[in-house]
Amino acid sequence: MPREALSSLTEPMYYVLLALNRPRCGIEIMARAEEISRGRLRIGPGTLYTMLAKFEDNGLIALVPPSPGESGKRKSYEMTAKGAALLKQEYDRLKRQAEDGKAIMEELT
Repeated sequence: MPREALSSLTEPMYYVLLALNRPRCGIEIMARAEEISRGRLRIGPGTLYTMLAKFEDNGLIALVPPSPGESGKRKSYEMTAKGAALLKQEYDRLKRQAEDGKAIMEELT
């Protein structure tokens, strides 16, 4: 059976949504995702903008309109309520996976 689109997130997708806890432009999203992951995850511009387009098409994020006087060259994005709900769902899924493996991992150590 095919998996529903965005029913679970890849690791980069998860960190991009975490980085969008407030509106950010692309370069800020990349930097914040790297910061949150403690340098473990680096997302390149090609990957990021492909992901942002997919998120926007699915209603998970929205483009923030430029403020009056801004050139609009730098696009900023914000997470929608739908995006926040998916992020929470993914967080809960990951937490359950870690809990499921805890006893087994303790036996192995």
